[in-house]
Amino acid sequence: MPGVGPRTFEQAAGFLRVRGGEHPLDASAVHPERYHLVERIAKDLGVPVASLVGDANAVKRIDPKRYVGADVGELTLADILAELKKPGRDPRDRFEPPKFRDDVRTMEDLKPGMELEGVVTNVTAFGAFVDIGVHQDGLVHVSKLSERFIKDPSEVVKVGDKLHVRVLEVDLVRKRISLTARKDDRPAQGAGVPQQPQRPQQGRRDDRRGGPPPKVPQQGQGFRNNPFEALLKR
Repeated sequence: MPGVGPRTFEQAAGFLRVRGGEHPLDASAVHPERYHLVERIAKDLGVPVASLVGDANAVKRIDPKRYVGADVGELTLADILAELKKPGRDPRDRFEPPKFRDDVRTMEDLKPGMELEGVVTNVTAFGAFVDIGVHQDGLVHVSKLSERFIKDPSEVVKVGDKLHVRVLEVDLVRKRISLTARKDDRPAQGAGVPQQPQRPQQGRRDDRRGGPPPKVPQQGQGFRNNPFEALLKR
């Protein structure tokens, strides 16, 4: 195939599925580099490779310890056996999106005390950011992530986790949303959504600098503390 060299094929081969290919494993997620290992396993079991694929009972008879070596680790072998049990499976975990509230679409819709469901988008040393469906992620501080004391947010959450949170504070001016995952946390008394800052009313000013004009000495009025004043009077 034009543009596909040996290295590119090596990286892509594990993602290809060829139906009706020459080898029974062509339609599976087993990498071609591991075909010989599966062939060896099938030979040890006394069954053809084609009948081993999809036969969960035959796969259960395999002793993984016999095939773990320098070039095949336990994790790699576990993936191969899982593929033999259910060929063509999707290795990704099933993802269920969070249930965003229909009446909460922007930051202006948020009110302190609201209980929402979100998904963790980022985990930092000081807390976790959570998408709650308002196009601005809220922050759950590390002290608000768990009922127990934790030093590292990654102890209790990771990216992609669904999280039930409560709104503590909304700052429209700085675009910040403070959340908590603790059941007993409540917004501080008087907490609310701040209004957008209003521009001060412009009135008449004495000059451009906003203060009264400087006083100019009247004619004939001398300067005080002038050391030459006595000489000028002569």
